[in-house]
Amino acid sequence: MEKYILAKIRNHFADNSLNDITGTLTNELKGLSGIIKSGSSIAIAVGSRGIDNLPKVVKAVVDFIKQEGGNPFIVPAMGSHGGATDEGQAEVLSGYGISELSMGVPVRSSMEVIELPNGGLHHKIYMDKNAYESDGVILINKIKPHTDFHSTYESGLVKMSVIGLGKEHGAEAIHHFGVHGLTELIPVSAKQILSTNKILAGIALIENAFDKTMMIKAIKAERIMSEEPKLLDIARANRPAFPVDQFDVLIIDRMGKNISGVGIDTNIIGRTKIFGQAEPGFPKIKSIVVSDLTDESHGNATGVGLADIITRKLYEKIDFEITYKNISTSSFLERGKVPFIAENDFEAMLLALRNCGSPLLGKERIIRIKDTLNLNEMYVSEPILNELENNAQIEPIKINVAMFDQHKTWNPF
Repeated sequence: MEKYILAKIRNHFADNSLNDITGTLTNELKGLSGIIKSGSSIAIAVGSRGIDNLPKVVKAVVDFIKQEGGNPFIVPAMGSHGGATDEGQAEVLSGYGISELSMGVPVRSSMEVIELPNGGLHHKIYMDKNAYESDGVILINKIKPHTDFHSTYESGLVKMSVIGLGKEHGAEAIHHFGVHGLTELIPVSAKQILSTNKILAGIALIENAFDKTMMIKAIKAERIMSEEPKLLDIARANRPAFPVDQFDVLIIDRMGKNISGVGIDTNIIGRTKIFGQAEPGFPKIKSIVVSDLTDESHGNATGVGLADIITRKLYEKIDFEITYKNISTSSFLERGKVPFIAENDFEAMLLALRNCGSPLLGKERIIRIKDTLNLNEMYVSEPILNELENNAQIEPIKINVAMFDQHKTWNPF
């Protein structure tokens, strides 16, 4: 059996991670002192996105509300994720370490919503019923480039207020309008929601190229719309990227909802697959293979259609009911199409190369990564290694590493 010898390299991104998460956030929260009335019921909105240090952040916010005399509880703010069920959304939070036991406050998971005044807009606006019936809401979310669209506001507090807190109804109301809904209707909807004074503040988190927390900002509600675009620019400047712009095959060991909202970060792979949204110029990748689905995804394989080839192992983990619920809500059906299914990792590699026109032996440009969250270490084929020889940011770790075991499965990363 062909070995497919690759080299393992380390990409030295700037490591500007925060050392004291709780201390940094506690200091930030001082700026929110006074916004919570004694005895008030405060909803903490937490989403389905994988976020570094999320339990620490949520717990610090819980403690702050209690210190201010409030009574906090947690609500899932994740649109239709978790299979659009009360239990499913609570399970997603529990998988991230957010539960009544770990946080010491209730988790009130419900798909019930209240329709808000829409201010004359041509679409409906909703809010989680438990959040609406509270005395105020604090949003917690990561600010980052979105995997579906690019605009002034992408993934963050603004989108969470509209789609996350709007549950399935809010998500469908926006996604009904496709890219226009995401780029144009989310901001105007958020302004309408903020005008109700139900949102008190937002905790904005920014991660670096290692997907580690590098910045935390506590923002009062009236400043969310003006501050979030600045934070998005910082997030863009610190995201990781491949060390080359063009190659034949990308192998991704795993995809999942805890890695990206669409399973595979489209900003990393240079594929969007949304009608009306231009495809990124780079990187240019001929074939993409995905080998596995994370357990934390609970069968949700949203984004699987971004790949060209998947393994039988991944396919058998897909819960199509949950996946299709998420996909149909977004309306981006291309991302739910099942790619070519290979029986094992070795067959997937052969098919991927064939899809490229079978590059000459020894000339294949191949990159293997653990997932689209982790680009600091990767495997590359010899032509790419040679191209990076004079790149001071790249450090070779292991040379001549065989990729497959006797069972035609990838050797551990």
